[in-house]
Amino acid sequence: MSVRRYTLLTGYILLTGWLLGCQTDYEKMVPVPALRSPAFSSPEARPLPAPLLRAVEGVYAVSDGANLVGGQVALKWTYLIQGRDTTHYLSVFTGREAVFFVLEGRRVGNTLLFEGYWRKLLNTDTGTARFTIPAEQGGSRLVSGEPVTGLLPITLQGTYSYGDAEPVFSVTFTYQRPLNTRPFAILAHRGGGRTSDLLPASENSVEMIRLASRLGATGIEIDIRFTKDGVPVLYHDEQLNLRLLKKSGLVGTVGDYTYQQLTTMVQLMHGERIPTLTEVLETVLTQTPLQLVWLDTKYQGGMETVRDIQQAYRQKAAAMGRKLDILIGLPDEQSVQQYEQLADPSAPALCELTVETVRRVDASVWAPRWTLGQQTETIQALQAEGRRVFTWTLDDPVYIEQYMNQGRFDGILSNYPSVIAFYHYAGQ
Repeated sequence: MSVRRYTLLTGYILLTGWLLGCQTDYEKMVPVPALRSPAFSSPEARPLPAPLLRAVEGVYAVSDGANLVGGQVALKWTYLIQGRDTTHYLSVFTGREAVFFVLEGRRVGNTLLFEGYWRKLLNTDTGTARFTIPAEQGGSRLVSGEPVTGLLPITLQGTYSYGDAEPVFSVTFTYQRPLNTRPFAILAHRGGGRTSDLLPASENSVEMIRLASRLGATGIEIDIRFTKDGVPVLYHDEQLNLRLLKKSGLVGTVGDYTYQQLTTMVQLMHGERIPTLTEVLETVLTQTPLQLVWLDTKYQGGMETVRDIQQAYRQKAAAMGRKLDILIGLPDEQSVQQYEQLADPSAPALCELTVETVRRVDASVWAPRWTLGQQTETIQALQAEGRRVFTWTLDDPVYIEQYMNQGRFDGILSNYPSVIAFYHYAGQ
């Protein structure tokens, strides 16, 4: 065997081993620890009423537990509707290593109980968490029927663990001030997060979109491709591959197969189906509090089908009295040309290209890459024209803090929306 052939063969073996190793990693997920105390599960434990939820939201100082979450956290409620059931979740956002908590709440007498889990997105650390607001630390006033946000001395006393263990490490949050209410789009990449971050759902899945607001998102970016029979579906990569899918034997692109073939023969990494755009927008509208969907155009061809679906769900949202922006993404010149052929000013768009192109197509949002800098003067000029400016895809916590504190953007797209959420809600 020649040296060249041996080198090529060795390289192929190493590459194959690396890909198989990556497949094993992608198939993993960080499990969501589950722990329920007898008090939380007891018949006496009652749901928390809506006024009480709003009163608990705010920016809190951290005493015990600062080594995990830093010196300050932001508490924000969200929800998920499934059928006739609505589950409320209390998310805790921090500025340290993308740590977040997701908790559910109950009350027993004048004591409030919160239980759930925490996760550090920058690695795989996770664990259980349990908090109480005792009667004397704000619980009695909160359940009195007249809670007033900002006027209560509220303290959450809690413990956390690593893994599924009983929580033993102390953590204490004390209310400081209300959340920042300035409008800002906290946009989650690929429907809420990447498969490679080992979240409990696959990227661009319905299950991930249901999770997104708990991770801090107020909006999502999703990737649109077309099947062979013209159905718009969510899928990021050009090829069907083992980064996103369980092994199926299928090769090629989404466009090589009908939707029926994909839905019966292919599973995303954690077992979900590749969803249709219609299915996803229905989920966003009827099950989540998400307020914006960025349709990232990954296909080549006409935009009539996507435009029609966009219009149908904008009208449905308006009829429900629901705030929901749906923007057709224009990432390249070809998509711009296809958009211009629509000649439809009622189909709002988000353009990633130059300011001149934004104005030419009258896009409602300009979305430059974050590495182009803060561009304050240009942003202010576009905002004066009634447009918004988002930037993407910003994941570095240091730059997130800088762009949130010094920038003039109207929104940021990130794989770590919980970090964006912390700097937004804790801002003044």
